[in-house]
Amino acid sequence: MAYSENAKSHYESELKSIRGAGLFKEERFIKTPQSARIKVEFPVGAPDKEVLNFCANNYLGLSSHPEVVEAAHKGLESHGYGMSSVRFICGTQDIHQTLEKKLSEFLETEDTVLFPSCMEANAGLFEVVLDKDDAMIADRLVHASIVDGMKLCKAQLYNYKHLNMAHLEEKLQETQGCRFRMVITDGVFSMDGDIAPLDKICDLAEKYDAMVMVDDSHSTGFLGKRGKGTHEHCGVLGRIDAITTTLGKALGGAAGGCVSGRREIVELCRQRARPYLFSNTVPPVVIAASIKVIDLISQSTDRRNKLEDNTKYFREKMTKAGFDIRPGEHPIVPVMLYNAKLAQNVARDMYEEGVYVVGFFFPVVPQGQARIRVQISADHERDHLDTAIAAFTKVGAKHNILGKKKDEIIAMYGM
Repeated sequence: MAYSENAKSHYESELKSIRGAGLFKEERFIKTPQSARIKVEFPVGAPDKEVLNFCANNYLGLSSHPEVVEAAHKGLESHGYGMSSVRFICGTQDIHQTLEKKLSEFLETEDTVLFPSCMEANAGLFEVVLDKDDAMIADRLVHASIVDGMKLCKAQLYNYKHLNMAHLEEKLQETQGCRFRMVITDGVFSMDGDIAPLDKICDLAEKYDAMVMVDDSHSTGFLGKRGKGTHEHCGVLGRIDAITTTLGKALGGAAGGCVSGRREIVELCRQRARPYLFSNTVPPVVIAASIKVIDLISQSTDRRNKLEDNTKYFREKMTKAGFDIRPGEHPIVPVMLYNAKLAQNVARDMYEEGVYVVGFFFPVVPQGQARIRVQISADHERDHLDTAIAAFTKVGAKHNILGKKKDEIIAMYGM
């Protein structure tokens, strides 16, 4: 059937309603490598503007690190641009195996298998290890990619209230008739920066003979004393059965993901996970750079330590300035605004002040939970943080939100 006028009109109306609700997401065009300072074209056609970047997942500042870039060049020269194939046919090089071994050593797991992204790792994992006689018990706020992966699995799906261990225990008791059960959670939840209590989760899982799966995308490389992730931070190294994580955030920021954990689970992913079997291999250039990243963060925790210091400083100063910030210790710092249009307006005003942040609103977060999600990096220097805090304070005063809490902001702007 041809693309009809009715369809065209319907889609135009949908887009108009998104704009009218203040929910339209506008992209900015970055003209430089990812770093603390970038040049951006926004809106389209406007002159390039140099701004401080406070909305990237570049937690360790390694996306454009000279040694990582050099390693990528060398990998391109030694192993080519792409494999033009999937892993089990002719898409596995020696460097893929090297990276998998390094990731296993770093994460302190038995084995690791690479995927094109963590989203595809989450899409492939559940259906190969669980079936209709099993149960998935997931935190209600797990990442969308986990939700999509669970939909592909025949296992029975249960969920528990966010971070609520009493409710998790109820679900574990309720599902004792199932063959296998897997507790599923993010290590760090990306919108709020809150950390799953993996020690308590593991205790309950062991009590009720269940497995534990963690998506650690927002902590691998920097959470924990040696940056190994949430399982180190919570003191449960060796107790997690399956970890999925990404190479696209702290670990260089390019692409790629993995499943790491029990040897048998990883091998089943190699044998049966459809995103692994039917997606092209992670490009050699990404693999070579990622190997360098693992070497850098294994040799020193300096960047991880700087990130921790930057995060503490920014959180303290922003709280003192009067912003409503979700408490925590993670470099994701949600500045709560509750209204989508307000979040958009604050982001635009911050851009005018030379600070690049983005408003988050429905459907990315629940209705009435709009915010600016600030992300701190080891690339940020103290003067960068002070500039951002000063800009936030100026813009906050303009919109009369300093010192205001949720009810007061909603009273002024609505939800």
